[in-house]
Amino acid sequence: MGQGPGMTPYAIQGPGRHCAATGRELQPGERIVSVLGDEAGRLVRKDFAADAWPGPLAGAVAWWAGRVPEAGQPRRPPVNDELLLDCFTHLAGATDPRQENFRYVLALLLMRRKRLKFEDVRKDGGRELLCLRDARSGARHELPDPRLTDSEMAAVQLEVFRVLGWN
Repeated sequence: MGQGPGMTPYAIQGPGRHCAATGRELQPGERIVSVLGDEAGRLVRKDFAADAWPGPLAGAVAWWAGRVPEAGQPRRPPVNDELLLDCFTHLAGATDPRQENFRYVLALLLMRRKRLKFEDVRKDGGRELLCLRDARSGARHELPDPRLTDSEMAAVQLEVFRVLGWN
């Protein structure tokens, strides 16, 4: 996968065709557990047959249950607010611009889903920081506004959707 401006350094795709534990081909309609893990600073997705999932893995950022899509069946996002928030929190403190962009788009999705609420914008060394609050826990988050162009925003959003298996 290419890494142009706004792209993230993640090697993640939609649901895999083989179980990460057994190597067995996953069948349409089969229950799976998808794991998003941090391997040497890269987010990597692995899919396991439900009966072969070893449980939470070291370095796991998030995991969720789902099914392998049937041929021709539109995919429904198996992702909930907690998964988005786990990924958002995992990237806190990122200094790589690609990771900051990725986290920014996650924040926008969480705001759209009303999990994060916009509170304020403040200046810090010439950068604008968005101040957000978790609607459930009350936790406060700040993140830089990367000032993405429309095309950069579309590219990062596409990458976020790919990571989460939404496309």
